[in-house]
Amino acid sequence: MIHYIIQVIAFQLFFLIIYDVFLRKETFFNWNRAYLLVTAVLSVLLPFIKVAGFKNAISKDFIITLPELLSQTPNTIFLEEVVINGSNTSHSFLWYTTTVLIVGSTLAILFFLFRLFQIVKLAYQNSKHKEGYIYFVNMLKTSVAFSFFNYVFLGEKIKETEREQIIKHELVHVNQKHSWDLLFFELLRIVFWFNPLVYMYQNRMAELHEFIADSKAVKLNKKQYYESLLVQIFDTNQVSFINPFFKQSLIKKRIIMLQKSKSKQVQLIKYALLIPLVSGMLLYSSCSEEAVVPDVVEQELTLIEQIDALKVSFDAKGELSDAESEALHAMFIKASQNNTNEKYETQIVTEELGNEHPEILEAPFSVVDQAPVFPGCENGVSNEANKQCMSKKLNAFVAENFNTELANSLNLTGIVQIRVFFKINELGKIVDIQVRAKYPELEAEAQRVLNMIPDLIPGEHKGVKVKVPYFLPIKFQVNE
Repeated sequence: MIHYIIQVIAFQLFFLIIYDVFLRKETFFNWNRAYLLVTAVLSVLLPFIKVAGFKNAISKDFIITLPELLSQTPNTIFLEEVVINGSNTSHSFLWYTTTVLIVGSTLAILFFLFRLFQIVKLAYQNSKHKEGYIYFVNMLKTSVAFSFFNYVFLGEKIKETEREQIIKHELVHVNQKHSWDLLFFELLRIVFWFNPLVYMYQNRMAELHEFIADSKAVKLNKKQYYESLLVQIFDTNQVSFINPFFKQSLIKKRIIMLQKSKSKQVQLIKYALLIPLVSGMLLYSSCSEEAVVPDVVEQELTLIEQIDALKVSFDAKGELSDAESEALHAMFIKASQNNTNEKYETQIVTEELGNEHPEILEAPFSVVDQAPVFPGCENGVSNEANKQCMSKKLNAFVAENFNTELANSLNLTGIVQIRVFFKINELGKIVDIQVRAKYPELEAEAQRVLNMIPDLIPGEHKGVKVKVPYFLPIKFQVNE
């Protein structure tokens, strides 16, 4: 959720910068209106759009996913999963954030409904008459004027000399359905009440609506229209004191915009800036960490689906106990590992024996004569015993040295998966460490722990020291 909110805010910021720098001073009012509406929608939708073509176009040096790593190194050994227990005594950050967002949105809805009620109340309490599909509401003891959908509200204190110009202005708002634009941004404000850029979007749109209405209404009598606007500044007897500063500032902008020469058509090319901007945003959202790094290995997902399909066969109620499910899961994993190793065993041996200039080769557990081991594990009764000793010691080392305080600092909850790929080279050193996890801090911690492992006794095959690749899944269980 946090990642999505950050993307929305970042996208809106870029869109508004383009608007303010290149488009705001142009007289292409309808184009600007479309720009604000389209970019507001795009900023909300773009984080959900993942274009596979963008990810494929990025060099493999920059984007490496776990399934690709495993497919490029078919000799990888799957070690037993390391289970690390941690506790988070602090309040869940996600829960706290979600609660604040919901409370804020609830208050925003109530405030919106209150303002809507005030408008409806004005429409029903004051006299009105209908002309066509438009209702004109006469408000007592005031000089304000505004429109809301097909209702035009006019204060009785408005001078007759100004009334005609004001009505023409408000009818432009009604006919061009400007209320829908503002209502759309009101809904955005309910959802993103904490985001100041949404308020800036709405202010830009309200300002643009006035420019559009002015440009249409001023055509008949430009001099009288200027006088009507100036009266609102200098005749304090007819000005509402609700936010008078902002009202005065907007009137000045409207007069300045009315005096501007019409923008040349060639300036429309500025809207083409939207193409590279949106393309860059799509590239980011498609290739961001959340989009390219899967939560689980594809093979493991398939195995879990097979387990679920077999549950009915093992239990008449369609359920297995936790112990039975774990045992069945382990059986599938073991079978998968055996199949993978056997598939490449012949290939590895052939490459080794046919190499006239021996290099450092890679070999899996099922092929290597002497597997890499921790010091002290090399004197087992058999090579298989040495391998098991190595696996247990490696898992114990990782579990013992992993910083479980990260559960608190990162506000982790539930089970967090960490997946590690590494090799033990011909010198017994752990090299080529690749870590995938939801949080960069967990990736750094897993790499730190593996770098702490002392030099091991390297693996050998036919008297030649070899590299042995490993895949180590880590399950970080966080108890609240």
